[in-house]
Amino acid sequence: MGYSQLLADIVAFRDYIQSERGLAENTLLAYGRDLARYAHWVEQVQLPDYTHPTLKHLAAYVAFLHEEQLAAPSIARHLVALKMFYRFLQLEERASATTVNLLSSPNLWERVPQVLPPPAVETLITAPQPGDRFHLRDRAMLEVLYATGCRASEVVNLKLNDVYLDSGFCKCVGKGSKQRVVPLNRHAVTALRAYLGGGVDEGGRPAAGPEVVFTSKTGRPLTRIHLWALVKKYCKRAGLPKTVSPHTLRHSFATHLLSGGADLRTVQELLGHASIATTQIYTHVDRDRLKALHRQFHPRGGAQPSPPPPAPPGSETPPAA
Repeated sequence: MGYSQLLADIVAFRDYIQSERGLAENTLLAYGRDLARYAHWVEQVQLPDYTHPTLKHLAAYVAFLHEEQLAAPSIARHLVALKMFYRFLQLEERASATTVNLLSSPNLWERVPQVLPPPAVETLITAPQPGDRFHLRDRAMLEVLYATGCRASEVVNLKLNDVYLDSGFCKCVGKGSKQRVVPLNRHAVTALRAYLGGGVDEGGRPAAGPEVVFTSKTGRPLTRIHLWALVKKYCKRAGLPKTVSPHTLRHSFATHLLSGGADLRTVQELLGHASIATTQIYTHVDRDRLKALHRQFHPRGGAQPSPPPPAPPGSETPPAA
């Protein structure tokens, strides 16, 4: 099985997950890039038969990914793409997925997701000022990011017909074209009203344009890159770390909800996670709350007894002779 046949199989796999699995466009692009990297590695090491790799070969590929200095989540996604690809070949009766399934993904959440404390989120959201060219739009986008916990792609693709300001909620379309309803708090509603009703010169939305909520001054839809750029811009102004991204606000949204007492299932629904196991990463973030719950509800979890008050002067018991 040669390199050209592998490329053909990758194209067929992408057609399969797009037409039959209905995966989101961003997922298709990511898996395509991941498998292109695998194909490059196969050609580089001259793998004898990519349809039947050994565990030794696959371990060497994982080592190659580490040598590329990819982050643990990126390596895990590469392995997921690889597993799905080999399962596709198994459906075609051309390969076995047994060896691939032996590979275990890296522990994604050894590192706790970056979370901003509420005061830092407030500083970021209020960073757009009236003197900025698009301050109404940018303020509304930041408010919606934190109010809903939506992904960057979900915010830039949010449609006017899916926003219900009077009722205080919006309808988001997430991965796999799955829809969910997410509340909008009063701050987000106020910012959206100001943006939708404001003048173009102060960053309001143009009257004419596409059906999406957030557009450029000329009425063109924004992209995830635009949203990332504006978050970086206002993070710099607010003095926040360079590592803060739109996804940081999503992490903060989930963590702050759990800190406030929301249950895990509710947060799962709001985030649009298919599995609650994904949502559970946020239970590792707020350790203080977990300790407080343990103290409150465990039969022996109460606070340690306070030491007795000091004896009044002159009342000390004399030492024994």
